[in-house]
Amino acid sequence: MKKGLRQWFVLYRKEQLELFRSYKLLWVPLVFILYGAMQPVMSYFLPDILAHAGNLPPGAVISIPKPSASEVMAQTLGQFNTIGVLILSLSVMGIISAERTSGLTSMILVKPVSYFSFVTAKWAAMTLLVITAFAGGFGAALYYTTVLFHSVDWQYSLYAYLLFSLWLCLAGSLTLFFSSWLRSGAAAAGCALGVAAMLALTASAFPHELAFSPGMLPHLAYSQYDPAASEEPLAASVVTTLVLILALLTAASALLRKRPSLDAL
Repeated sequence: MKKGLRQWFVLYRKEQLELFRSYKLLWVPLVFILYGAMQPVMSYFLPDILAHAGNLPPGAVISIPKPSASEVMAQTLGQFNTIGVLILSLSVMGIISAERTSGLTSMILVKPVSYFSFVTAKWAAMTLLVITAFAGGFGAALYYTTVLFHSVDWQYSLYAYLLFSLWLCLAGSLTLFFSSWLRSGAAAAGCALGVAAMLALTASAFPHELAFSPGMLPHLAYSQYDPAASEEPLAASVVTTLVLILALLTAASALLRKRPSLDAL
């Protein structure tokens, strides 16, 4: 047991070192922070931007209702659901496939290393990246929304952060799974984005029938800023997502056990 834990921590430290060497722990959070700050700033200055855009007749007045702080935060999460998921998938798309191409996976798995430990160490490092990046972006959005608009309830913001973080972890887990299956990192990212989009779209189209779907997580995160919808049940979707993540990690381990290198394909 202790040997297995030590082995896992060695693999985890290797993944952390790779994140540092590739500067992903720097540039991914910076991009998230940029997008997090952009939405409230753009919402606040939008009337001025349109007024100075030109091509307006003399005396024209642009009247745009000022959004509430809750609406700004919900819109920011909507941005993260598109750009954020895309950036995340692209940043981790080669998490396994790149090492298989270089032969590093075969070198590691030749040793008495558990396939599940190998996969979960990568997943844990990826989750660290997700939580760090989204915390920075969400924190920037919360700060500028509070400064430019009004404060929002910290408890609902915490729920929104946790729910959306889980959604991002699922998107990363999908990317990791497809990276263990496919040769191309770009194909892995594309498949992961497609499945994530399908989950979100089907849950949006059938919210009552698919209340347990992981695709409900973005909607549940948005709804934390809507007093009329914030009482929607969360447990079913959260539990289903956790089970799906575990299933994806198990399936990725099985795929690696069957085909540890590209030569076996």
